[in-house]
Parts: sequence; C-alpha cells; structure tokens
Amino acid sequence: MQLPRWWELGDPCAWTGQGRGTRRMSPATTGTFLLTVYTIFSKVHSDRNVYPSAGVLFVHVLEREYFKGEFPPYPKPGEISNDPITFNTNLMGYPDRPGWLRYIQRTPYSDGVLYGSPTAENVGKPTIIEITAYNRRTFETARHNLVINIMSAEDFPLPYQAEFFIKNMNVEEMLASEVLGDFLGAVKNVWQPERLNAINITSALDRGGRVPLPINDMKEGVYVMVGADVPFSSCLREVENPQNQLRCSQEMEPVITCDKKFRTQFYIDWCKISLVDKTKQVSTYQEVIRGEGILPDGGEYKPPSDSLKSRDYYTDFLITLAVPSAVALVLFLILAYIMCCRREGVEKRNMQTPDIQLVHHSAIQKSTKELRDMSKNREIAWPLSTLPVFHPVTGEIIPPLHTDSYESTNMPLMQTQQNLPHQTQIPQQQTTGKWYP
Repeated sequence: MQLPRWWELGDPCAWTGQGRGTRRMSPATTGTFLLTVYTIFSKVHSDRNVYPSAGVLFVHVLEREYFKGEFPPYPKPGEISNDPITFNTNLMGYPDRPGWLRYIQRTPYSDGVLYGSPTAENVGKPTIIEITAYNRRTFETARHNLVINIMSAEDFPLPYQAEFFIKNMNVEEMLASEVLGDFLGAVKNVWQPERLNAINITSALDRGGRVPLPINDMKEGVYVMVGADVPFSSCLREVENPQNQLRCSQEMEPVITCDKKFRTQFYIDWCKISLVDKTKQVSTYQEVIRGEGILPDGGEYKPPSDSLKSRDYYTDFLITLAVPSAVALVLFLILAYIMCCRREGVEKRNMQTPDIQLVHHSAIQKSTKELRDMSKNREIAWPLSTLPVFHPVTGEIIPPLHTDSYESTNMPLMQTQQNLPHQTQIPQQQTTGKWYP
C-alpha cells in the first residue's frame, strides 16, 4: 500500500491524531478492495508542518477543543466550557490567504476548515498561514502558525477528471473525511480506476449559486472534482447521449443507470456533470497573424533626446486670438446696426397708430400723472368719494364732515357710527327683564 509523503516524514498521528492517510472502506460501501485516498486531513497543532501534494485536495481542521486550553477556564466550576470561538486565517505578511486556499466556519460553535487544491506554481515554497483564534466571551486571542510545504506529485495532473454537483450537501459536510471517503468509494464502484484522487471541492455559492431558503433543510450544493488514470466508464458517458441531453434542456432528470449507487447518500445533478479528457485537449496557442489591427514591429523604443530644438509659438498665439476676436467684432457691429440704425422712431409709430387709440393712451397717461401729483401733496382735502354719503340708518344725504381748514391727515378713512352726526339711537334687546327706550 502506498503511503503519502507526510507519513514517511514521521507524523505519529497518521490515523487518529492530527493527520490521516489511507482509509479502509467498508465492504458494504466499496466492495472488497482497499481504497487509497490522497487527501490530507489534519487537526490544528501549534506551529506544525503539513506536506500536501499539488493537485490533490488539502483539508485542515481548526478544532475549537484544542484552542480552549489557550483561554482561561470557565467561570463556573463543574460546567463544561462552550465559549464561542472564531478564527481568522491569513498568509504571513498579507491580509488574506493564498488564492488556492479557502476557509469556512458556519457558527462560532463549530470547527473551522481550511481547504483547497495546491497549485504547481507553489511547489517547493513554504506557505506560512497565521491562524488567530478569538474567544468571543473573554475577547482574548491565540495565534498559531501552519507551515504548508507543497510537494509535487508524480502523476499530476491525472488525465481524466470528472466534476460532480451534489445537491444535498454543504461544503463543510462534504469535507468530512467519512463523507468524502464514501463518495470516492461510490465513484470508484462506477468508474473502476486504479488510482482515484479528490482534486478540489467548491461550494455552489462560489460558482454563482443562490443562498437556499431556510426551509425543508435545503442545502447549498457542492461541486466535487475527482481525477483518475483510466478513461470514463460507460455509465458516466450516458449523460452525453442525445436523449439525456434533450431531457436536460427540458429541465428533466436524465436516465442514468448508475445513479442508484449514489442515491442512498448523494443526490447528483447529472445535467451539471463535467467530464474532462486532458489527453485529447489540443493546445490553444495560435500563432499571431499580423493584420490591420496589429501594428508592425517598430524595433526597440528610442526616447527623444534631451536637446530639443526651440520653436516659436508667437504665430500660433496670434492666430488663436485674432480669429475669434475678428468674428466677435463682426457680430458686435451687426448687432449694433440692428439695434441703433434700424429704429422706426416715435413719429412713424404715431402715424401708423389710430387716433382713438392715441387719445385713449393720452388720457391714461394724464390720469396717471394727476394721481402721482396728488400723492406728493398730502395736505389737500380728501376726495368726497372716500367719505360716507348716506346716513346708515335714515338714508339721508350727509354733507362733508370737514372743512378746508380741517387737518385731513388726522382723519380716519372710515367713520364709525358713534362719530356720525344726526345718529339715532337704536334700542337694544336685553336678555332678561323689560324693554327700555
């Protein structure tokens, strides 16, 4: 049985401790064979080293139980400590993690998980991840370092890769070693490869999926990519036949004979399965053909020299100012001619206006002038039209109340009934008692 590299380096926790290597499947699930899963599961340890392989799924569990020893004990004796703990992970010296490494933690009362598929570009370069634990009860922190030493795989990448979409799983559920092992066992029963690796796991939310409604225990869904060294089986090829493609276009489930081997635990959307055969992939590099959109090669760039020739901008300055100024002057002269030299005059206007309209206009001007003159002299007598003419009771004509020598500026505009002469007392009705004259 082939063992992973970190077993050879002396990790004492290959089965039950911080690391896990090979895992034997039950005969009821996978048949009577030994499945070698090259997926590293490791629990947190202070400043420890892990050795994942490029192109193989890497999973690192951050357990809350380990970090509870870093914080003060629970205040009440005899009670089990269940402090809410969250984790923050980042590449040392940077605010975020490497692009291939993801992190998930659902609640402060669940373990955190680092997972991803290392790339070949990082082989041989130690990746130090800073792990900071926050106790949300005491607000204390604890920090540990995880050194990831990415190693190259001999058969990386595997030539045949298949990506499955599992609808009834969340990413943290799929990352569990037991669940992932059961899925790989089911795939091996269908595919029958000699070597099978889990390459990557991606949440459906990272692929643009929607957050499910919190009803009926709905799941987000997860994409699982696996690789093998043998061609795809006929069962996996069934999704490519025209009948199943037509059913997928009509949003109907395709008919797959091997679906029952997954249905007991995993609900796979066969319309979203992706089969990649890297042995048939043709290089996408194309020679650049120069055409109209590509400039010819001009050789090496030569910047201009420091000694530039002087240039006279006086002519440009004059042209820039003279042309707009001449246009503005012409427009000004045309406007002045229209406004000053094309006026008809008052006499011509009066000759073309009817006499009755001129008389009416003159009368209005005369009245206006008279009113303005009267407003300037406040000492003249008030017009009779502003005084009461008839007695309010008897209806008799009342003479003016003032003479010319009376000071009109102190007279109110409206006379009250008490100030009027010849006023007759009007009997008033009492609320109680008798009438009085």
